[in-house]
Amino acid sequence: KKDIPAVNFLIHEIHCRRNIEICPYCSDSIPKSEMKNHIESEHVQVTCKCRMKIENSLLKDHEESACPLRPVLCQFCDIPLAFNKLQEHESYCGARTEPCGDCGRNVLLRDLKEHPRVCG
Repeated sequence: KKDIPAVNFLIHEIHCRRNIEICPYCSDSIPKSEMKNHIESEHVQVTCKCRMKIENSLLKDHEESACPLRPVLCQFCDIPLAFNKLQEHESYCGARTEPCGDCGRNVLLRDLKEHPRVCG
């Protein structure tokens, strides 16, 4: 899968056919001696804490951006929660009130950012 000078092509092709395999899962060029290890470390199925089965090489990205149990912070109280619990928590948490320092009215936490436009 790389450009090879024409004068070296035949020797290179012989070397590749003898020593390199294409991974059946990801189509990467892997030395034959490392193929078993590559498949076991990159393509073995593992189970995430959310019970989803996923390739080991994709687990980190899944845990960081797609897992429903990944930790996230509430925008109102900074408590860490599982992503799948965040909406329910923020709905409750954002309904709490704090007094406005300027007008003294009690303002919902979810409305604090927009309150200065209508304050007073």
